[in-house]
Amino acid sequence: MGYLVVASKGGAAAPPAWYLNLQANPEVKVQVLGDRFTARARTATAEEKPELWKIMTAVWPAYDEYQTKTDREIPVVVLERVSS
Repeated sequence: MGYLVVASKGGAAAPPAWYLNLQANPEVKVQVLGDRFTARARTATAEEKPELWKIMTAVWPAYDEYQTKTDREIPVVVLERVSS
C-alpha cells in the first residue's frame, strides 16, 4: 500500500474540493521528503476502510470527532504508486 489521506474537511457537510478533483482526475504527483513519484488516487472500499480508518485515527484522533459532525461518510483515499 502507498499513502493514505482523509477527506475530512473538519467534518463539514461537503467534501473538500481536492477530493472532488481526485475523483475527476485520479493521477497525482506526490512528494514525501526527497521522494517524488506519480500515484493513482482511489477511495478505500467499504471492506478496506475500517482498518485504514484505525490507522489514520491513531495518527490524528480528531478524525473520529469530525465524523460525528457530518452525515456524510468521510472517505479515506489511498495513493498507490504507479510503476515506472
